[in-house]
Amino acid sequence: MKSVAVIGASLAGLYAARALRAQGFDGRLVIVGAEHHRPYDRPPLSKDFLTGATAGPGQLALTDAEESAELDAEWLLGTRATALDPHGRTVLLDGGRSLTTDGLVIATGATPRRLPGPVPAGTHTLRTVEDAQALRAELTRGPVRVVVIGGGFIGAEVASSCARLGHDVTVVEAAPLPLVPQLGEAMAEICAALHADHGVALRTGTGVARLHDGGTGNRVTGVELTDGRQLPADVVVIGIGVRPRTDWLADSGLPLNDGVCCDAGGVTGLPHIVAAGDVARWDGIRAEHWTSATEQAAVAARNLLAGRTVTTHRSLPYFWSDQYGVRLQFAGRRLPTDTPRIVEGSPDDRSFLACYERDGRTTAVLALNRPRPFMRLRRELTRAAQPATA
Repeated sequence: MKSVAVIGASLAGLYAARALRAQGFDGRLVIVGAEHHRPYDRPPLSKDFLTGATAGPGQLALTDAEESAELDAEWLLGTRATALDPHGRTVLLDGGRSLTTDGLVIATGATPRRLPGPVPAGTHTLRTVEDAQALRAELTRGPVRVVVIGGGFIGAEVASSCARLGHDVTVVEAAPLPLVPQLGEAMAEICAALHADHGVALRTGTGVARLHDGGTGNRVTGVELTDGRQLPADVVVIGIGVRPRTDWLADSGLPLNDGVCCDAGGVTGLPHIVAAGDVARWDGIRAEHWTSATEQAAVAARNLLAGRTVTTHRSLPYFWSDQYGVRLQFAGRRLPTDTPRIVEGSPDDRSFLACYERDGRTTAVLALNRPRPFMRLRRELTRAAQPATA
C-alpha cells in the first residue's frame, strides 16, 4: 500500500494517522478536513471554552508543529469530500478536485441534528469551534434568557456553563427524564437534580413546537412547547443529538445504517476502506465518545495495512461529563434490568460511586466526583471484559 487518505481531520482521523505511522506505514498520507483547523479537542467547547476559561482555539489543538512534521502528512483543510468511488479508489472533493488512494480511512464524524422549520438568529448548535465562538459572543454581552433544547450531555454542559456565567437558563427535554437510556431512571433522576441545585429550570416530557421571532423576522424571542407553554428566550441552543456525516457516501455502495457499517475491526465490505469514530458503526454499535474514537482508530489502521481483519476491538463503553462543578463518569454495559447500588458516598452530597449489578456481578459503574475509585472499578471491568472482546 503506497498511499492512504484519511477523510476527516477529526480526533479519530488524527489517531488513525498516528497509528498508521506507528505501525510502519511510510507512504503518502493525506488528511482531508472540512474545517480550516487541524484536529482539536471538542469536549471543552461546551465547558471551559464557552465560559472563557480557555482563551482561544490554539489551546484546543491536539497536535503541534513538531508532531505534524513527524506525521509527514499532506493536509487538505477547508476541503469537503463530496463523493466516493470505492472501486476506483477515488474520493471526489469540493471544487471539482479528486484524490486517488490505495487505502481509505473514513473519519468524518457527525453533525448536529436541527429542528425543522425556520431558525431565527440567536439560535445555535454546538459542534465546531466556530459554533462555540458565536455562542460565546452572545453570552458575553450581558445577562440573557437561554433556552437549551435537549437535556443530554451537551445540553446539560451548555446549561451549566450558561448558569455559571449568570444567565437565566431553562432546559427542555422531550423524555420524562434526561439520560435515562444511559444511566437508568434512578441514577438519571439524581443527575437531573443538578439543574435545580444551580437554579436552572428543567422542563421534561414536552417537545418544541416552534421558535418565535416576535414577528420581526430577525432574532429569536421565545420557544413554544408542544404542551402549549411559552418560554421567553434571547438565545436558544439546540442539543438534540447528532447524525453521522455520511451524506457524501450515499452513492458509494458502502453499507450505511446510522453510520458506516463495519465489522468489529472497523473494516467495511471492502478491505481497503475502514472507518472510525462518530461516523462508524462497529459490529452494529455506533459510539459517540472520545475514548471510542481513539481506540477504534488504532485497530482500524492495523487492519487497513493488513488488508483484512486481523484484530478486533469492542471497547468497554466509557464517557464523562462535567456539569455544575461535578465530574460524572460512567463505564460498562448496563441493561435496563440491572440494579444500581450506591457503594460509596451519598447522592445528597452529589458525590458517590454506584455499581450496576446483574446476577451478583457488576456490569457498569457510575461516579459523581469520585474519580479514583471509579478508575479502579473501570479497570476491573475492562479486565473482566477482555476475554469476550479479544
